[in-house]
Amino acid sequence: MRTIIFVLFFFILCVFQNYAQRSVVLLNDDWEFHLAKYVGSDADVRRVDLPHTWNAQDAFNSDGYYHRGIGEYEKVIAVPDAWRGKRVYLRFEGANAVADVFVNRKHAGRHVGGYGAFNVEVTDYVEYGADNEILVCVNNGETLDVMPLTGDFNHYGGLYRDVYLIVADEVGISMLDNGSSGVRLVQDSVSHERADVRALVELSNGSEQTVDATVRLRLLDGGKEVLAVEKVVSLAPDADEDCTLPFSLDKPHLWDGRRDPFLYDVEVALLRDGNVVDKVEQHLGLRFYSIDPDKGFFLNGRHLALHGVCRHQDRAEVGNALRKEHHDEDAAIMLEMGVNAVRLAHYPQSEYFYDLMDRYGIVVWAEIPFVGPFGFLNVPEFMENGRSQLTEMIRQHYNHPSICVWGLFNELDEEGDSPVPYLQELNDLAHNEDPTRLTVAASNIEGELNFVTDVMAWNRYDGWYGGMPSDLGKWLDRKHSECPSLCIAISEYGAGASIYHQQDSVVKSVPVSWWHPENWQTRYHIDNWKELSSRTFVWGSFVWNMFDFAAAHRHEGDRYGINDKGLVTFDRKVKKDAFYFYKANWNKEEPMVYLAGRRNTERTMKTQTFMAFTNQPSAELIVNGKSCGVAEADSLCVATWHGIELQPGENIITVISGKGKNRISDTYKCRLR
Repeated sequence: MRTIIFVLFFFILCVFQNYAQRSVVLLNDDWEFHLAKYVGSDADVRRVDLPHTWNAQDAFNSDGYYHRGIGEYEKVIAVPDAWRGKRVYLRFEGANAVADVFVNRKHAGRHVGGYGAFNVEVTDYVEYGADNEILVCVNNGETLDVMPLTGDFNHYGGLYRDVYLIVADEVGISMLDNGSSGVRLVQDSVSHERADVRALVELSNGSEQTVDATVRLRLLDGGKEVLAVEKVVSLAPDADEDCTLPFSLDKPHLWDGRRDPFLYDVEVALLRDGNVVDKVEQHLGLRFYSIDPDKGFFLNGRHLALHGVCRHQDRAEVGNALRKEHHDEDAAIMLEMGVNAVRLAHYPQSEYFYDLMDRYGIVVWAEIPFVGPFGFLNVPEFMENGRSQLTEMIRQHYNHPSICVWGLFNELDEEGDSPVPYLQELNDLAHNEDPTRLTVAASNIEGELNFVTDVMAWNRYDGWYGGMPSDLGKWLDRKHSECPSLCIAISEYGAGASIYHQQDSVVKSVPVSWWHPENWQTRYHIDNWKELSSRTFVWGSFVWNMFDFAAAHRHEGDRYGINDKGLVTFDRKVKKDAFYFYKANWNKEEPMVYLAGRRNTERTMKTQTFMAFTNQPSAELIVNGKSCGVAEADSLCVATWHGIELQPGENIITVISGKGKNRISDTYKCRLR
């Protein structure tokens, strides 16, 4: 037998009180891992800490292949005798894509789907007063019964999010409600004057006797109790039961996006004999919103232009095994640029990242991994998995006020078996699970599937995969004219760029080539944003992508395996010129001026055009200490100087905006060969 890693829970070896709240222990450290061809096989074993993926490196091979199969994680935990009479769970925040959990070599549970959290109750599998072996077999192999079937992103394998051990009372708030908290806060009616909310609480009695208990809800504002409600319940033996606690609030403090992302705290507790035996804490952001086919998105009755980006959950060196500091950095970069909406594509992402979006007031589009083309299989197992993943996503993330739309698919087609009847079923399921939110989808074709969800969006790449950016405006006007009652957004638009590919002239790139000059991406975004920002009926637009991301099959740009459409590099170290274009347009709180073309350090053309992005009225260009004049920033926050001559050798380029203590500047050097 291979070496076992022992974990001692010193904090819990003490004797439990008769009624004790749940205890939660992070199990991320010291796992034994190996790749396997079959369950329980021996191979090269190594120590790993979670989050972990075995594809952090091999996904960037030139052949486009990376290991898709089984990986095994093993750990030993000490289970004290004091846990008898308690319920013991393992919680997995994410395991891609099929996970089988064994305790002492006995199969304790399976989860199918790579992006949702799940809990496995292991109460009947552990041996008390002894060490217990935990084995988790994770399989990211290609299969036809699990979403997604395809996708322009890597299907990383592993336990790539946190894992917890949870010990709870035999009676409590259910931990087996689709991986959710067991508490859903339904906002039945919200206005500036009043909010009516229902707390749906799933209770679980694991004992063999009827239990009388009290469910108590407290609404808190910064620790101060705003209101409290209680309900007495009688729970049947070995059963789960729903409990509803309605409450109302006059003059509620609303969650108002980035302007005021206010959150109440909700504490739901279960009491027996006056003692709290279980407690769940959730945030509550009260808000109301609507989408109009002519006027766009409204939050709390106020029009809000959604300045959005898309985000994949991976980065250089670690793949999708992100830690909190990675999520924090991504959110900070988005805030700097002025983002107020994000499409979390193409799957549910980390619970922590949704928490960040709540806290920062960023509107979220959350979606299941129903990804095309060739993404639909008309077989019961596949369709049931889609229903399961949709239910999990809604139940787990229900209480996030940032989420305003549930996404049902991305770029499906209607050839062969039509997905439309199934999409209608998913749409109905989403509304049954959550009658308060809208459904949405991202399409790139014409067809019946574009008229299933409440609102709709399209992936457009005018000026990258064909045509020119001006074609986007023409298409939008035509679509709005043909379907005046349809709420239209742009779910993806973008162009590839390598920070190492620089050129003097602005020439349209060839997408599949190894040459992706940065200045074409910049021009692409300027021209696309011109079309989008001038059409108020577009309820939202989402840049593809906020960050470069991994796609093993891609052979283009400056390396294998990268989709380089990000505004920021895969390692988050470099913000491309287009990032600063959007910052000038979207972030009005921080005065800024930025000179584009700074990485084009070796130039061949004596006469140049210089461009700066600024949220100030004007800027002055200085070349080699000589002023080239003041240029007014246009409606897109671009200041331009034409016909500027460089001297042979080194040149110092500077742009200045403002005066005195409000003076800001940017500078770089380049050489004329």
